[in-house]
Amino acid sequence: MPETATAEPFRASIMQIEPQWIDYNGHLNMAYYNVMFDRAIDQMWLKLGIGPTYMKERNGSTFTAECHVRYLREIHLGDPVQVSVWLLEADDKRLHTFEELRHATEGWLSATSENMSLHIDMGSRKVAAFPPDIRERIQTVVKAHSAVPRPEGIGRNVAMPSKR
Repeated sequence: MPETATAEPFRASIMQIEPQWIDYNGHLNMAYYNVMFDRAIDQMWLKLGIGPTYMKERNGSTFTAECHVRYLREIHLGDPVQVSVWLLEADDKRLHTFEELRHATEGWLSATSENMSLHIDMGSRKVAAFPPDIRERIQTVVKAHSAVPRPEGIGRNVAMPSKR
C-alpha cells in the first residue's frame, strides 16, 4: 500500500555510478543522469501506487512528455548520489516533477531535471485521466510538497544569456 505523504521531497535510494557510465571525459555521461532520475521517479511512482503492478493490474502507466536537465557539477566514478523529487503540480492526466541529484555524502548539487509526465491508458496507448483513488493520492503528495520550499531552477528554459 502506498505511504502517506510528508512535507518533504521524496528521497530515492542512494545510487552508485557504474563504470560503463563514465565517458571519455572521465565523468558521468549525460545520458546516465537521466537513468538515475528515471530510477528515482520509478521509486516514487511505487510509493504513489502507479508502478509496474499498477500497469499490470489496471492497464495504466506514465510516459515522459518533456524533460529539462541542467548539469551543474561533474559526477565521477565512486561518487554516491541521491535524487530528491518534488511533485509540484498535477491534474487529471499530468504530473509536473522537479528532481535534484546530489552527492549523497557531501550534499552538493550535481544536476536537476524538470519533467512533465502523462498518464497513459496502455490499452489505447493514449493519454487518459488517472483513476479517482490514484488522483486523490497524487493530490495528497502535491499538497504536502507545496509546504516545502521550492528548489532553485524550476521553470528554467534553454536560452542564450541576455546581453544587458
